[in-house]
Amino acid sequence: MPEKTSTALDRFFKISERGSTPAREVRGGLVTFVTMAYIVVLNPLIIGSFSADDAGAHKDLFGAILPAGQVAAVTALVAGVLTIGFGLIANYPFALATGLGINSLLAVSVAPQMSWPAAMGLVVVNGAVVLVLVLTGVRTMVFNAVPNELKAAIAVGIGLFICLIGLVDAGFVRRLPDAAKTTVPVGLGIDGSIASWPTAVFVFGLIVTGVLVAKRVKGAILIGVLAGTVLSVVLEAIVHAGPSKGTDPKGWNLGYPALPDQVAGVPDLSLLGHFNFDAWTQVPAITAALLVFTLVLTDFFDTIGTMTGLGKEGGLIGKDGQLPGVGKALFVDGLGAVAGGAASSSSNTVFVESASGIAEGARTGLANVVTGLLFIAAMFFTPLYEVVPVEAAAPALVVVGALMIRQVTEIDFHDFSIGLPAFLTIVVTPFTYSIANGIGAGFVSFVVIRTCTGKARQVHPLMWVVSAAFVVYFAVGPIQAAFR
Repeated sequence: MPEKTSTALDRFFKISERGSTPAREVRGGLVTFVTMAYIVVLNPLIIGSFSADDAGAHKDLFGAILPAGQVAAVTALVAGVLTIGFGLIANYPFALATGLGINSLLAVSVAPQMSWPAAMGLVVVNGAVVLVLVLTGVRTMVFNAVPNELKAAIAVGIGLFICLIGLVDAGFVRRLPDAAKTTVPVGLGIDGSIASWPTAVFVFGLIVTGVLVAKRVKGAILIGVLAGTVLSVVLEAIVHAGPSKGTDPKGWNLGYPALPDQVAGVPDLSLLGHFNFDAWTQVPAITAALLVFTLVLTDFFDTIGTMTGLGKEGGLIGKDGQLPGVGKALFVDGLGAVAGGAASSSSNTVFVESASGIAEGARTGLANVVTGLLFIAAMFFTPLYEVVPVEAAAPALVVVGALMIRQVTEIDFHDFSIGLPAFLTIVVTPFTYSIANGIGAGFVSFVVIRTCTGKARQVHPLMWVVSAAFVVYFAVGPIQAAFR
């Protein structure tokens, strides 16, 4: 019986065909969860609030908030269900969760103009539009129309992006308090020194993980995360650094390395279905339309860029430069926006942190099933997984970034008509903290330079259409202001 089960599992997920093993998939799924579990803690801090009386409460136009505890519950639930669905349907180790960027946009720019349910309704509309683009084949055609060298640039840009995320999360790189008064916007640690125990844990974890990866030790990234977590618990018991809570730069940023008073609890899923389509009556129609356009373009290209980068890193891209079965993957990702809005967790999308599981050996959807089940379990064991501080998980992101940047060798920088667009894609992505911005800069410059150098016929027609959409995307602020 065990042999038949193993064979069926292998056939369903094509584990052997992709050069993997069940053990690698389980290990990769676990690593992916550990590196992205922070979203269950971070998302409530971005779109939720603990009390309407808090000075920094994220209120909508009518003064209402999304309770942080409820946001955490639906964040974990939606991420778990979608990640498992993606693994079973698309069979790729790409985990989904609430996308960073869109949640901030909702909290800062959208909700203050309308009610929270209306804002989430816009996310649902965004997802519906994306699904139409998938079902009509437009999204797949755009994915396939991107030149291979720009795809490589997207992967490299994502590598730098997740590296920067790791460095910032760990406090190794910080925004300077008086950045507006200097020419240097960021710096090393605190006053040019790591100067805190949590950041020291990150450095320790980075060295351990780097050495293990260099020695090709199986489970290197997972071992590094566990080693950092153990050191964190020991250090906290001795030095009592305490949580940062956004005020103490020497405290633990997210996650607290100490045994919790309570291990489990029943999740509050009251936010499920807490959305409506009243945005079209609460703000001018043109404003609502431009907000949806911004959400669609961000969702659309964040996903295409992330899947391209992850697919190339995992060796899943075919010889034709395409990701097999990409239509299924894009469809499930489209459902992520609808599900995220309907559950008030914000749009869900493929996470770049999935690269950590891929680096650990994950190549199939089985890894996603593992990650998804852990997310669902997280609804009940939030205090337990918060023991792993982000400083212990961040080294994995930096190491993965170092692995992904190797794809820069696929770009011919001697041909400046592709070299400059590729370069802009690579640098704009991390510098603006947005995959969509990086892709937009690369696409627009690619079309313009190719056209002006007599190579317009080498530009796929869809690249023209997409570039024009990005021009509108970059100018959405002035366009919106013109209609006020």
